Amino acid sequence: MANIKSAKKRILVNRTKADRNKAIKSGVKTAVKKVNAAVAANDKDAAKSALLAATATIDKAASKGVFHKNTASRKVSRLAQAVNKMA
Repeated sequence: MANIKSAKKRILVNRTKADRNKAIKSGVKTAVKKVNAAVAANDKDAAKSALLAATATIDKAASKGVFHKNTASRKVSRLAQAVNKMA
């Protein structure tokens, strides 16, 4: 355990940030699963609405620095491609 006050604070701050990042990543995974489930069920309307929600969630995660912008773009692109192939 750290003895210096600033080191103790860094430990607390890092833990807080890790929890926040974990929650955001979990939300992105859930949104992606919803899109994939709608695509698997062949439900076009549900897939489109889930894609809209997932895109917003992923973009928000990228803006907060949890995902790199290219990673976020790749995830959105793959989801959109899956939804568009349903037609």
